[in-house]
Amino acid sequence: MAAADVYNVDGEKISEIDLTDKIFNVPIKKHVLHQVVTMQLANRRTGTAAAKGRSEVRGGGKKPYRQKGTGRARAGSRKSPLWRGGGVVFGPSPRSYTHKVPKKVCSEALKMALTSKLQDKALIVVDRLDLETAKTKQFMEVMAALKTREALIVTDRKLENLELSSRNVPHVKVLRSEGLNVYDILRFKHLVLLQPSVEQIEGRLLS
Repeated sequence: MAAADVYNVDGEKISEIDLTDKIFNVPIKKHVLHQVVTMQLANRRTGTAAAKGRSEVRGGGKKPYRQKGTGRARAGSRKSPLWRGGGVVFGPSPRSYTHKVPKKVCSEALKMALTSKLQDKALIVVDRLDLETAKTKQFMEVMAALKTREALIVTDRKLENLELSSRNVPHVKVLRSEGLNVYDILRFKHLVLLQPSVEQIEGRLLS
């Protein structure tokens, strides 16, 4: 069974925690991680590019000028794509880039991402991160004690002071365990887990 050191906010080792091999010691398949990350990024795209077609632009309904005698080409509507202000031919329309990956694949990819952090010695377990006040300086002191400047911090519950203290710090993100995902784990250099959140993650992935 894999194990990890548990630190306090001063960066001192206070104990060890056993980590389930079924989550923190699984074979890593890069193509599975790529598939899930690609899905997450695609689902974030808005796809709002749009242009009005002939049936959507304002105007029309009346023939611009008579059919004959003007010397101009015949025209039946001001909404023609040939006219300024007319509709666009085959223009873009809002679309969804969303696609799905099987839940089992997503679950396995999450285990692989956690395993990679443990293997790279980039996994830090902290007993607690309850800051007394919402001060960025105090938060940066904790990060310095843990010897990291770029990290995803996973909590077991809402810690308002921690979230407020870290929101202006670049390359740091605070996330609750239920929102843990492959992309965020791989995006940050270190993964900081609160000790109670480890139990939540194991309960979620083993159920």
